[in-house]
Amino acid sequence: MDSSAAIPPSRQAFAPSAIALAALLLAGCAVGPDYVRPQMDVPVAYKETGGPWKTAAPQTIDASHPWWDAYGDSTLGALIVQANAANQNIRVAEAQYRQAQAITAAARANFFPSVGLNAGASRAQTNSTGTVKLGTTDTLGLAASWEPDIWGAVRRSVEADNASAQASADDLAGARLSIQTTLAQDYLQIRVIDLERDLYASTTAAYAKALELTQHQYAAGTVLRSDVALAESQLKTAQAQAVDLDAQRAQLEHAIAVLTGQAPASFSLARLETPAQPPTAETLSSSAALRVQLPVTPARLPSELLERRPDIAGAERRVQAANANIGVQKAAYFPQIVLSASGGFSAASLATLFNTPSRVWSLGAALAQTVFDGGLRKAHTDQAVAAYDASVAQYKQTVLGGFQQVEDNLSTLRVLDNESALQADAVRAAQLAERLALSQYRAGTATYLSVVTAQTLSLTNQRTAAQVLGRQLAASVSLIAATGGGWNASDASASANTTASAAANATANTSATVAAAQKTSGN
Repeated sequence: MDSSAAIPPSRQAFAPSAIALAALLLAGCAVGPDYVRPQMDVPVAYKETGGPWKTAAPQTIDASHPWWDAYGDSTLGALIVQANAANQNIRVAEAQYRQAQAITAAARANFFPSVGLNAGASRAQTNSTGTVKLGTTDTLGLAASWEPDIWGAVRRSVEADNASAQASADDLAGARLSIQTTLAQDYLQIRVIDLERDLYASTTAAYAKALELTQHQYAAGTVLRSDVALAESQLKTAQAQAVDLDAQRAQLEHAIAVLTGQAPASFSLARLETPAQPPTAETLSSSAALRVQLPVTPARLPSELLERRPDIAGAERRVQAANANIGVQKAAYFPQIVLSASGGFSAASLATLFNTPSRVWSLGAALAQTVFDGGLRKAHTDQAVAAYDASVAQYKQTVLGGFQQVEDNLSTLRVLDNESALQADAVRAAQLAERLALSQYRAGTATYLSVVTAQTLSLTNQRTAAQVLGRQLAASVSLIAATGGGWNASDASASANTTASAAANATANTSATVAAAQKTSGN
């Protein structure tokens, strides 16, 4: 007999309808505060340069945008593409992002009922009132249970996990941007070292000629042996300093190898070939000598740039996750309702298993409410509130740190621009003093000590000019990092999934690209 016949047809239709209506009415209730972006006072303009400011509104970050194209160096571009594809820290962040996505999917699964299939066969002997029976029972059925999200605990949990996944995507973008900017700074520093090596090559050649001059004059008896010693000491000192540059270059080269996912032994970067003539003040002060362009900082940086900083976007999304977790804890104060249903067949033989009299079913509902827990729920709620307050403070600190980094690098670029112009004047004056001192020494109107002093001053000023150029390039990269990946981006809406996929697809092609770029860099 079908057990469903025990319920009148009208009530059979009404019962599920009533349950569904009640669930829909209660589904709109979600305890806990709705998320509102934390408010904070921000400056209306940069101290270093004017520009409008507004509260950051995080959007999808694309730290793989080719901001490095602004430097006009194909080798740099090829190296960064390879780092995007092969850097292990980026792969760690990408795997953590996929893990956060899976956690969100697991939380979302709680919206749906769990359904199980069961089948079984048993044979048993029973003794009832002295009658022994031996029989077999076959069963087949489905069982389902569902806890309606009446108080919004699941919705808040999904909201928290989704915000955490978005923060993880921002972490991926931040890791990618950090690797890119670190590589760019190392690469540009290598190019500055190449410029300094050229400086030392021309300097040591000049010192060798000066040593030859003093040796001839000493042989002729017109100068003292001390002049020869001074000239030799100066030459060897310059040669030693040039060797030290090789050590610095090797270390930066090794760092780039690791950033691009390679062993240092398998990576080398060809030197940049420059004109044979000695470096001038203009050469040492211009990035054109390195065959790169120094991006021009716009007078007004739009406020949207700060919104593209991955760390600020991630910090705000963690605030949203912490806010949602408050709702998860508050939902524990309300009763839990579990609906269950099962249906299937049970019979003494397989032949009759699917007959109508073998049908069995059940419906059930359970209500559970914690009456006393010794303050456990309150403690969990207080913990969630404290975590939210901490995330708000961290968000505000991250924003303030972003302001500082932008201001620092704008100030550095402004100061270095002035310093570069003054240093170029110093180089020209020192080179003139060196030529005059050497001419006077040849004419016998000056000691060789004055020549050494003038040459040392000239070398020091030239090397300082090259280092100022290196600091300008490093500060420009730091400003790009501070503004989230460059101010000339045409599209920053690609998702972290897209960037990770593009990086993976580029793995097979980047090695050949870098090799070709390295080859052409020496032409």
